[in-house]
Amino acid sequence: MKRNSQRGSAMLVAMILMAALLAGATVLVSLQLGSNRSTELTRTGISALYCAEAGLTATRATVALNQPTWASWLGGAEPTWIQHPTIDHDVDGDGDADFTVTLEDNWDEIPPTTQNQAADTDGKIYIVSRCTMYPDTPREVRELITFAELKHCYGSQRGGCGGNGNMNQ
Repeated sequence: MKRNSQRGSAMLVAMILMAALLAGATVLVSLQLGSNRSTELTRTGISALYCAEAGLTATRATVALNQPTWASWLGGAEPTWIQHPTIDHDVDGDGDADFTVTLEDNWDEIPPTTQNQAADTDGKIYIVSRCTMYPDTPREVRELITFAELKHCYGSQRGGCGGNGNMNQ
């Protein structure tokens, strides 16, 4: 009995082609999944930045009003006068706080005096807002604010006390 030497070679070629196609499809799926993940991280990163900026916007006025107590909150926990629910920390409406806000002192001591981050000497501090909504893409925004006490208010000069314009015209 004589055997055909080419018997099964078509099947072998088909199996090699199928393996190559499956490997190519696997690579394409892997690339697409990585691209989707990258896009999602970019989207949540931008949303986290907006969330942190919302924290600054929501607390800026309250921080300025509580200037006498800044020293007791510098470098520590979120001040009680801006904690949730006193100021709404819920950006997305799910009932959970989405950002935290802390106060940090700027480097205001003049050498050779050592820096004391627990004491404000120049009326300038940082409001630091951190978004906690997206743990994979945390974002933090800092804003330097200055407290300048209004010493004199001349109602008819430089825009007046309430910004009502110059009444000398």
